[in-house]
Amino acid sequence: MTTLSSGFARARRWLREHPLAFDGTLAFCTLVAMICSSFTDPGDGHGPPAFGARTPELFSVLLMTLTAAALVLRRRRPMQVLAVTAALAAVEYVLMDPPAPVVMSTVIALYTVASRTDRPTTWRVGLLTMGGLTAAAMVFGSTPWYSQENFGVFAWTGLASAAGDAVRSRRAFVDAIRERAERAERTREEEARRRVAEERLRIARDLHDVVAHHIALVNVQAGVAAHVMDKRPDQAKEALAHVRDASRSALNELRVTVGLLRQQGDPEAPTEPAPGLAVLGELVTTFRNAGLPVEVACADRDRLPAAVDLAAYRVIQEALTNVRKHAGAGAKAEVSVVRVGATAEVTVLDNGRGSAGRRPGTGPADGPPGDGDGLDSGGHGLVGMRERVTALGGALTAGPRYGGGFRVHAILPVEARTGEPERPGTAGGTGLRR
Repeated sequence: MTTLSSGFARARRWLREHPLAFDGTLAFCTLVAMICSSFTDPGDGHGPPAFGARTPELFSVLLMTLTAAALVLRRRRPMQVLAVTAALAAVEYVLMDPPAPVVMSTVIALYTVASRTDRPTTWRVGLLTMGGLTAAAMVFGSTPWYSQENFGVFAWTGLASAAGDAVRSRRAFVDAIRERAERAERTREEEARRRVAEERLRIARDLHDVVAHHIALVNVQAGVAAHVMDKRPDQAKEALAHVRDASRSALNELRVTVGLLRQQGDPEAPTEPAPGLAVLGELVTTFRNAGLPVEVACADRDRLPAAVDLAAYRVIQEALTNVRKHAGAGAKAEVSVVRVGATAEVTVLDNGRGSAGRRPGTGPADGPPGDGDGLDSGGHGLVGMRERVTALGGALTAGPRYGGGFRVHAILPVEARTGEPERPGTAGGTGLRR
């Protein structure tokens, strides 16, 4: 059974790839059927048809051959083939008595037209063909007009029109389903690519924030340790301790970020909470240890959503890192986080003497890209902050202050647009006081 079905499938596939061969075979089979039927006398209806009771005329054989040959072109010229076969069938009804079944070719041609055109065309052509051939059979035939042979012409041509229209409708329905499935597949692939790109960008921002901040502090403290190693070893040890703490913090945050890339079933990911404003004091302490005086004003208000809390922390982290790298010696920074209605405003100010052009990430609108000495020299710091804030539906402005210094101001909506749920253990409070 399997061999038979596979052989049938191969034959069907071959005929579909070679339609002209299929149409030639169909034309030959139709010719054989018409010739065999022309030797059959239906009788008076009270007995079975008698084969060999009559012999077709040579003219009828010629007409049957011509109509069968026309069927070879039924796919390429369906309307022309229908016109030729219908005209020859009408000639057979007019000139020959009893007529040969030339109308069989017309039935196949009418089916082809109905299956390859639209429904209005099928109705018009079908009614014209049915009416014309039935009228020719009734008017010119030797049998009474109400004989079953005449109504058989009407029934067979009507059946061909209906069958062709049904096949066309089913083919269109299947094509529409296939097209929708392909479009849905393309949409899913595009959505998957978009989400992958967004996730890649988010992780890149997190990695930039973590690495740029901690490596900058490690660089500063290592320089201090190297400078005072010989004369003040105690101060050098303290600087090295700060290096160790900063590197440990960087590793922990990198472990949390990379843990997001784990698949289900991988070794257990770290359970440390994502950084937030609750650990802002520790962040500020690292900058103070690096020699940057920082004053903090953070209102004691309700907990912020996890996404907003993380974004505020990252904005402060990146802004203070830029101050430490580019504001110059003797610079001071001020940080404030204020809850105003449905928004949280984060502001970082400094009085540094570094020019605005040295602040990385300002872009052409705010000055030429900086030549910073850290990881932010490529100009991704403020760009990453702006992307992070914009993703939540907020706004960020950054630029030089009147009278000197730099200002970073972010407005974050309390209800994050991303709809990210609160993660257990995520620091969301803003409980630091001045």
